[in-house]
Amino acid sequence: MTPVHQERRRRLMAAMAEAGCDAVLVYGNAWQCDYLRYVTDFPPVEGEALALFFSDGETRLFVESAADAARARVETPYADIVQCDDLTETVCTEIGRLGNRKVASAPATLMPYGIIRSDAAKDVEDGTSLIDRLLLVKSPIEIEAVRRAAVIADRGYEVFMDACRVGRAEYELIADIETYFREAGCPENFMILGSGGVEVRGMHPPGERRIQAGDLVTTELTPAVDGYYAQVCRTLVVGEPSRAQLDAFDVYIEAVEAGSALLKAGVTAGEIAKAENDVFRKYDLGIYCTSEYTRVRGHGVGLFVDNPPHILEDVDTVLPAGATLIVHPNTYHPEVGYMVLGEATAVTEDGYETFSTLPRKLLSVAA
Repeated sequence: MTPVHQERRRRLMAAMAEAGCDAVLVYGNAWQCDYLRYVTDFPPVEGEALALFFSDGETRLFVESAADAARARVETPYADIVQCDDLTETVCTEIGRLGNRKVASAPATLMPYGIIRSDAAKDVEDGTSLIDRLLLVKSPIEIEAVRRAAVIADRGYEVFMDACRVGRAEYELIADIETYFREAGCPENFMILGSGGVEVRGMHPPGERRIQAGDLVTTELTPAVDGYYAQVCRTLVVGEPSRAQLDAFDVYIEAVEAGSALLKAGVTAGEIAKAENDVFRKYDLGIYCTSEYTRVRGHGVGLFVDNPPHILEDVDTVLPAGATLIVHPNTYHPEVGYMVLGEATAVTEDGYETFSTLPRKLLSVAA
């Protein structure tokens, strides 16, 4: 068991004791497994998985696939591994055997419907907020994992810039990045990108489009170290940036700096978002802060690429010291196209720590 996982188990057991909770049931799948990973340190790669974690540390891990079961027996020897053809039925039976013990489940948005609606789980409480608090506040050892991932993200972006040449396809750029990350001992990465001009409204998985002179090329790189993700967002121009592109990007720089300037323990996610959006409103670009053009103005990073809190004006989550997140005013600009900027940070009592050393400017590569 790794030191970071030992620390998470201790924190979870303390939180359960405070809540009077005897067991927690957590869910994960191959795409999102932050709750499951927090508890078991096991990310499924095929199908779904659930775990029962008891207040004394006993752990039962239920998986669908034989491959996940075989891997779990090696990677999580402290857990009782159960492979089952019918995950819902098996877990419901297990819950039924717990009798009057107080059980909570998480996350509410992903828990299988068959479990939620079962008679066995009728008294199971929603434990999402209990684990959300643990996911939000990182211990020093967790912050160090995010910091290490950010170093790899920065180096990965340098590889991306070298790879971004006229005539290359988007998928070829991704191939170079993934090769670098794996050689660096980082098998987990989430990445999207966009390339083109004013017609580009966002980012997407890599396609067959080939890079052209004058393109704006945007990307999010989100590698993970020990399961903890760090994200960096940057925009580059293939060739010499135009005056319009430089002027447009100045708005994004100002917005990142306005949002980041407020970062410290006790500030809300909504206040950060408003500071970013107010910059766009100042330049009559407020419409591009709406859901028609953008999703969030930042988000948490940690055991998932997109953890709460989402940085939106109507989100009143108070940021504590130890939260790790990215402030990014990524959106469309009507004169030049889609632009992105941001990097992983940690909230401190009186400010924030930025993990990236990449410059906050519109970058460029030779055409």
